Amino acid sequence: MAEKKLKLPENAYRELKPGETYEPVIPSDASVLEVTIRSIGMGILMGIIFSAAAAYIALKLGQGIESAIPISILAIGASALMARKSTLLENVNILAIGATSGILVGGSVFTMPAIYVLHLDSLSSFFQIFIVPFLGAVLGVLFLIPFRRYFVADMHGKLPFPEATATTEILMTGERGGQQAKVLVSAMGLGFLFDLVALTFGAWRDVFTTALIKPLGFLTNKVKAVFALNTSAAVLGLGYIIGVRYASIICAGSFLAYFVLIPLVAWLGAHIPGPLSAGLPPISAMSAEQIFDHYVRYIGIGGIFMAGILSILKMLPVMGQALVKAFTEIRRIFSGGLKQNEVSRVDADIPMGLVGVLLLATVIAIWAYFRFSVLVNMHGAGKLAVMALLLTLVISFLFAAVSAWAVAMISVTPISGMTLTTLIVAALLLAQMGLTGKEGMLAALLIGGVVCTALSMTGSLVTQFKIGYWLGATPRRIEWANIFGAAVASVTVTAMIMLFAKVYGYVPTAAHPNPMPAPQANAMAAVIQSVMSAAHAPWLLYGVGAAIAIIVEMLGISSLALALGMYLPIQLNTPILFGALVAEYVRRKSPDDATRKARQNRGTLIASGLIAGGALAGVADGVIRMIVDWRHGTIPSLNNVRGLGNWLGLAMFCVLAVYVIWDASRANPEEGAGPEISM
Repeated sequence: MAEKKLKLPENAYRELKPGETYEPVIPSDASVLEVTIRSIGMGILMGIIFSAAAAYIALKLGQGIESAIPISILAIGASALMARKSTLLENVNILAIGATSGILVGGSVFTMPAIYVLHLDSLSSFFQIFIVPFLGAVLGVLFLIPFRRYFVADMHGKLPFPEATATTEILMTGERGGQQAKVLVSAMGLGFLFDLVALTFGAWRDVFTTALIKPLGFLTNKVKAVFALNTSAAVLGLGYIIGVRYASIICAGSFLAYFVLIPLVAWLGAHIPGPLSAGLPPISAMSAEQIFDHYVRYIGIGGIFMAGILSILKMLPVMGQALVKAFTEIRRIFSGGLKQNEVSRVDADIPMGLVGVLLLATVIAIWAYFRFSVLVNMHGAGKLAVMALLLTLVISFLFAAVSAWAVAMISVTPISGMTLTTLIVAALLLAQMGLTGKEGMLAALLIGGVVCTALSMTGSLVTQFKIGYWLGATPRRIEWANIFGAAVASVTVTAMIMLFAKVYGYVPTAAHPNPMPAPQANAMAAVIQSVMSAAHAPWLLYGVGAAIAIIVEMLGISSLALALGMYLPIQLNTPILFGALVAEYVRRKSPDDATRKARQNRGTLIASGLIAGGALAGVADGVIRMIVDWRHGTIPSLNNVRGLGNWLGLAMFCVLAVYVIWDASRANPEEGAGPEISM
């Protein structure tokens, strides 16, 4: 492959003009190694390592880690040490297999440990826990295949794909080397050190908040209006790539939640003497964060749900075309064998007929799993299994596009919120059919686990599809790699969940006085218990969120972006807007088009490096804490997380933003021949 071809086309990140087409880095007619023993072996190794690490971090800290970026970096590094350098597409295959680690962890550890929290482990087994993420992952792959062309080709340049952009820049820089590699590596190192000293060593507070500013005590304690901003380098880089358009809508959702809805709930709660919900303190005794967690966040969930409905309605023509194609190819299978039309290698999915067959097999497997494993001893098990299957399929299909949209916009998908909705609906319907007690809770939880993993898969797979579209990988091979990687990661993460249950536990007991926190799993367990015991769910709050989504959609605003802003904590959304404004400043202060394009390209590299460095810092922080816990030691910490540390975090974040502006502004006009992000 000639060196000149290893370059992203100028139209990689912008919308295409009428009649214009996109040609990937590796052309469709090029013969390049893609699936090899090397790429499969390294992909499996990465999947096992990152599944174990991500499971520990998610159970311990309540947050996942991004595996795609570190795996891309490791793939490039390993390639440099080998006699033959890996091809660009081999590295994509390593990524496709290994990145299932983060997918499966998100789907499993947010739900499956609740089996132990609810003391249902006597009804469960290794197979029962393993099959949930595996079937969910396969379902997610099959549901997203019909929408691949829509997201990566039809919406080309209209969605920012920040994580895909960062990963693609890393893979391409590994091929190009030179000055661009220096820019990326320098930013990566800066992002790693910046986030690590705050996360691990407490040099400054990693979230700036007005709650720690005493003169603002009236707003914090009486009005319950709190502003917060995550000072992570990774989030600043994320905002730079997303751009002002989506960042503003998302942040508007946060401002609506934190500066309108939370103060409103607090004001109303001040006139209610007792607790409004069983098991919760009175609203007047709650902090702004508690009001958000227990009340306002449910409005965001309702908005996300309605945004999902609206997204499905918009995509009905795409779905119709996909279904017609699937049925046509299935009919062709039974009428004399599957004969595909000639399609370009870079546009070749698993044939739709085979997708239909695999989907049917997965549906049968899920039904059999519920009927003969989960509900085997229940009266009316066949009817209950059908209900569980329908719930799984309908909700997974409904939210698959939502999850993909969310990741394409901001690289964050509201999986826990959508899974929470799934658990509530499943628990209520199963309870109405007479399935209660431990068996009912287990069934609802396993349905939620399959849905959660399916949504995790669609969110991550759409990123891989876009990377493959830009670079010229074969979609069919990415799809098979994810299915294969799902099996490896499912075994690993299930083993880790059961190991941690034995070693640490998930609830305080005499044997485990300091259990794994597993915050999401504990929240899921609490929801199932409350719904199945009292059939209680915050339907009014869901309805308010749904109404808000419809209203903003009528105004021509992305309802999903706004609902995501209402659902996610404000500290995650404000730095995204800050980073987007930095990118806009760089763009507007450029004297001419050539300079503007060059600065934007260099800024994208810097932002990608910050995202990568921040992701690596998150992994390193988790590994350091795991080793320290294992050795029963303590991490040396400056513990500078209040007062001065709060202001220092904001100051350091601003200094980092100024550095990004300065470094991006050093680009020469000659560097502007590459792709440009459309804001």
